[in-house]
Amino acid sequence: MNSMQIRRTGITVVAAVLLPFSLAACSGSSGDEKAAPAAAGDAARAGESTRGDAMTMDQPFGPACAGVPKEGAGSFDGMAKDPVATAASNNPALSTLVAAVKRAGLVDTLNNAKDITVFAPTNDAFAKIPKADLDKVLADKATLTKILTYHVVGQKLTPKQLENGSFETLEKGMVTTKGSGEAYTVNEAAGVVCGNVKTANANVYIVDTVLMPK
Repeated sequence: MNSMQIRRTGITVVAAVLLPFSLAACSGSSGDEKAAPAAAGDAARAGESTRGDAMTMDQPFGPACAGVPKEGAGSFDGMAKDPVATAASNNPALSTLVAAVKRAGLVDTLNNAKDITVFAPTNDAFAKIPKADLDKVLADKATLTKILTYHVVGQKLTPKQLENGSFETLEKGMVTTKGSGEAYTVNEAAGVVCGNVKTANANVYIVDTVLMPK
């Protein structure tokens, strides 16, 4: 074997030894590059999920929310721009409540209050009261005021706070709340049918029964 053949053989051996290491290095680099985008994608999806959960928790909920107008002053976006008594007046399902608030002279009181929660009975809730009894209450301003202010709490309540809560009302009586997810009750008698509705100065929970103070 001459010197030229020896050199060629040496080069072949070195190449044979180094080639697997080179391939392994290339393979590792490619795997990392593939893993990185996957990890980034997982992180992005996790972020989107977290944002989605936060948005869901902050949105109105409940079966009666489907009846709220999609546009205009009576929509969720419209009500968020107005103080609570004005916002309620733009919701057709709360017309009896609005009439009662006007009779009691509480429009300015509610509109000028800051950071309150209103448990707002629907028209159907008032319809549960015998007409003669309802007419009597509507004609008695002192009694009407007592009942209406019993539906107002002097702080903005989140759904989380309603899970097992007890709160003083503007009438000075107490209301108790229980529930979770999208199902809540007030005083174990009234069910929240559309909750976490935002107005300019209040959180509103629309209920299916009129609350009566003791």
